[in-house]
Amino acid sequence: MSKSEESSQRPDTPHYENATGGWGSLKGVSRILVDQKPSPGVFHTLMRQNKPGGHMCTSCAWTKPAQPHLFEFCENGAKATIWDLTRDRCTPDFFARHSLAELRGLSDHELEKTGRLTHPMRYDPSSDRYIETTWEEAFAGIGAKLRELDPKSAVFYLSGKGSLETAYLYALFARLYGHNNLPDSSNMCHETTSVALKKVIGIGVGTCVLSDFDHCDLILFFGQNTGTNSPRFLHTLQTAKERGCKMITFNPIRERGLVEFANPQNPAQMTVKPATRISDIYLQVRPGGDIAVLAGLCKRVLELDAERGGQILDRAFIEEHTTGLDELMARLREVSWEEIEKESGLRREELNEVAEIYATSKNVIGIYGMGLTQHVKGWLNLAMFVNLLLLRGNIGRKGAGISPVRGHSNVQGQRTVGVSEKPENVPLDKLAELFGFEPPQEEGRSTVDLVEGLLDGSVRGLISMGGNLARAIPDRARAEEAWRNLDLNVQVATKLNRSHLLPGQATWLLPCLVRAEEDMQAAGPQVVTMEDSLSMIHGSLGKREPASPHLKSEVTIIAGIAKAALPPNPKVKWDEWTGDYGLIRDLIEATYPDKFKNFNGRLFTPGGFHRGNSARDREWKTESGKAQFTAPESLTALGESPEGEEVTLITLRSNDQFNTTIYGYSDRLRGLSGARDIVLINPEEMARRGLSEGQLVTLECAVEDGAERVVRGLRVVPYDLPDSCVAAYYPEANPLIPVSYHDELSKTPAYKGVPVRIHADGAVR
Repeated sequence: MSKSEESSQRPDTPHYENATGGWGSLKGVSRILVDQKPSPGVFHTLMRQNKPGGHMCTSCAWTKPAQPHLFEFCENGAKATIWDLTRDRCTPDFFARHSLAELRGLSDHELEKTGRLTHPMRYDPSSDRYIETTWEEAFAGIGAKLRELDPKSAVFYLSGKGSLETAYLYALFARLYGHNNLPDSSNMCHETTSVALKKVIGIGVGTCVLSDFDHCDLILFFGQNTGTNSPRFLHTLQTAKERGCKMITFNPIRERGLVEFANPQNPAQMTVKPATRISDIYLQVRPGGDIAVLAGLCKRVLELDAERGGQILDRAFIEEHTTGLDELMARLREVSWEEIEKESGLRREELNEVAEIYATSKNVIGIYGMGLTQHVKGWLNLAMFVNLLLLRGNIGRKGAGISPVRGHSNVQGQRTVGVSEKPENVPLDKLAELFGFEPPQEEGRSTVDLVEGLLDGSVRGLISMGGNLARAIPDRARAEEAWRNLDLNVQVATKLNRSHLLPGQATWLLPCLVRAEEDMQAAGPQVVTMEDSLSMIHGSLGKREPASPHLKSEVTIIAGIAKAALPPNPKVKWDEWTGDYGLIRDLIEATYPDKFKNFNGRLFTPGGFHRGNSARDREWKTESGKAQFTAPESLTALGESPEGEEVTLITLRSNDQFNTTIYGYSDRLRGLSGARDIVLINPEEMARRGLSEGQLVTLECAVEDGAERVVRGLRVVPYDLPDSCVAAYYPEANPLIPVSYHDELSKTPAYKGVPVRIHADGAVR
């Protein structure tokens, strides 16, 4: 296969003819503008978006530059802001006209299109409707229910867009109440990062900052779809490419954003100048085959070092800063190239070429996303990636490092300020000193533990601060009925979604502000903060008029519930903290002084302020005190490799989607549009299985644990994928993911690698 073919989408299956960005991006934003009809103020918000002193996007967590572009927002960031600032309203009159049974017949997209929630609502089981209530009644009712529950049976979930102030108070509330049951979005995406990187380099986040991308001469890209999930990152990649940096991508799907990019802010590229080629080499690894790829690269780098007189490895770095290399080398000597080729789906010659480029590159950055984390052995994916970087000292110096691309805008920051089910990750002694109580010491529930608790009845109460948890979780269909058994279900949200239609015995739906709206409290308009993927902290100030005068901020809602649920504590000052979020930041600084020194004085530092990173400074907070090489016990990240009629299922997000929010039905960058109930499979695999384009099929989970898991009525679409795998959209395919099928160390669900069987339904449409 030629380099051109390696980096192009297959022409005989659906594909996108144009570059990522360009006019297609502008048309995508324009379509959402027409659909949502936001007020003219949305343009002012977009012009302030991701700039110092402005509004920080609620979509992805990519960093914000100190010197922003004129338009420092991307297609999906614009969609998220427009979606938040719609003029449509979901009022008490709407709920009076529709029972929850009726609303369950609507799609995710249709539910959110009803508009912004405007009033606090309480579920009335006699009419199967939400009815308007007051904030006072809601807080009192929720507080009373919480006092009735065993705190260990309650779970406080937090969506990844909640600010640092929200996260800190929410975690404090949970521990004052008596539990560490604090799952958040990270449990379903990058908890593997938090656990695996901490194990091998001593810190659970990436090591790079934005300026490193000005000095790297190779970027290795694994399992992340930048064009859809973090398009602003394409500016950084484009700049690196234009100064001569090479980029090599490993991913099962040839995503258009990693093939070429036309910058919408570059008039020449929008007219006559050709698009920028992003990937020099693009290799379609089998799902779960990344461990084999990285083993092959490490094996060849070691061979090159032996062939070239020891000139390839950074021996001084390895001797001073690492441990475990001998065990890794012994294991790689046992591994044959035949095994590597089988598990990776790639040829030895292809991996040798990449290894040669790596071995002769001075500064290398490793990028990855959920394609590595969402596997049964996702932790080993990351450990192997670190192995490769450690061989040449590519962690802890300028222009090099490992850099996970996180999802939601503050999902990393929430862990930083205490939202964690693992008490060892939180300074409980400091909390005890500051607030005069004994924090619970028992490990809390992750998202997987929450689902298991729903199914076995041990979870009795839930507060969900944002998100669409009922759709996002694995084993969604099995868990759906279990939501109804909750004694308490509190949903804090901006728009209606499926999670709100599964009421428990006592259920409230509470509307909150979006980040772009003015948050007026006693001390005046409030700033909130968040941490991006590169550990930079940014302030955000909303200026739009709230969608309803009845909305409250997340901070205010947490404080209102906490005051009603907890006994008075003179050291816990909910009203003061609600009136001035600067006081909450003082508490964050007092709890984490090494990370948040002079927090309030640095809110609008251009580019954010860095909270510090021990591994970046080559301080290894691991058990051994050094960076850890890891010998792989397996060459596949899959829990079960497909056998016989089985194939591996990958779940995907579309170009018109952010997490569970569905903006529309266009997956432009893959050449797809229309219904989301489809299954992608390559033409050769279709022929082997006797399938036809348009045929309806059922996918059945092949994990044998006594439970039936099926998704019916999926339309077959030929697509450019490796053999022995299929792809379907998240969250529609989530019923096929067993709650027990997760990363071994972090419990991150294996959304990117579950064995399934295909059954023909017979009809073609």
